[in-house]
Amino acid sequence: MVNQNLTATEIGFTHEDFAALLDKYDYHFSPGDVVPGTVFSIEPRGALIDIGAKTAAYIPIQEMSINRVDSPEEVLQSNETREFFILTDENEDGQLTLSIRRIEYMRAWERVRQLQAEDATVRSGVFATNRGGALVRIEGLRGFIPGSHISTRKPKEELVGEELPLKFLEVDEERNRLVLSHRRALVERKMNRLEVGEVVIGTVRGIKPYGAFIDIGGVSGLLHISEISHEHIDTPHSVFNVNDEVKVMIIDLDAERGRISLSTKQLEPEPGDMIKNRDLVYDKAEEMAAKYREQLLAKQQGATAAPAAPAEVVADEDIPPATELEEEIPPAAELEEEIPPAAEIEEEIPPAAELEEEIPPAAEIEEVIPVVAEIEEEIPAATETEEEIPAAIEE
Repeated sequence: MVNQNLTATEIGFTHEDFAALLDKYDYHFSPGDVVPGTVFSIEPRGALIDIGAKTAAYIPIQEMSINRVDSPEEVLQSNETREFFILTDENEDGQLTLSIRRIEYMRAWERVRQLQAEDATVRSGVFATNRGGALVRIEGLRGFIPGSHISTRKPKEELVGEELPLKFLEVDEERNRLVLSHRRALVERKMNRLEVGEVVIGTVRGIKPYGAFIDIGGVSGLLHISEISHEHIDTPHSVFNVNDEVKVMIIDLDAERGRISLSTKQLEPEPGDMIKNRDLVYDKAEEMAAKYREQLLAKQQGATAAPAAPAEVVADEDIPPATELEEEIPPAAELEEEIPPAAEIEEEIPPAAELEEEIPPAAEIEEVIPVVAEIEEEIPAATETEEEIPAAIEE
């Protein structure tokens, strides 16, 4: 006869122990978690995913990829296992909403940050233009090229479909800002083929009080007023006109800032020749440039060599600040007006409220959800998946 007076201690298993055992196999999910899941039903506008929750989770078609998707089968296959991002908490039916798109966004931002750190040049096709510039996609993210950083004489509208080399200006995931420069990429590529001491032919494209901007094969260099002649010049307008063809020598290449500094002063056989006899300066340009390179080499080797002409000390006040030299680059405040806000960039991502309308109620999907006992052996223990789940990402 069974002893009816056995205590809990004698049995060795209490109600509390049983509740704790149930909790052990009750997974807790939060928005922002990245979890493994298996596709077990594909719907016309989404899919049901088994992630070990009480009710199957749902991923709408809009959240299946960072790119446009017309059919769930383009991304997912039945019984496929992969990572999913938990987008929203359980709805009234106890169902979670998942996303692959958010994972791709996180990885894309990580990749462009790496490319920016490497100062890499990327290529991308223009897919649209607006009042402020052009739009491209980098690693699936929408990037913006301000009009002042597009180096082409084509109208912006004609750039759609054209692939451009680009450098990163700003990578800011929090503000959803990805700003690029076509001009800087061209300057760097051109600068790789140029050398200090080289004589080049260019065209005057703009004249400012502090100097003239010279177009050299599609990139702009600055001929500062102090580098026009050994003699004093009141204004560059007294020497040059826009569209003048000039012969200049490169005296500095700043790849990091995308600047080329030019000089005609160093090409003068005699001080003031640039004002008195410009043709003589151009005729003797290569000869004077060779002497300049010799002096430069001697200086680098620590030798003392007499300069071809007396050096002129340029006072700090004669040199315009960087903001003036970059007259084509609008300040950040202006760029912000041109860059579409995050809300416009994310126009394809519907709010959670809209997603819930597309999620079928639990009653409709219960028949396709396997019994817990059938799938329990396929679900890894919590300890096995913990190391794969990163901390929650704030949107």
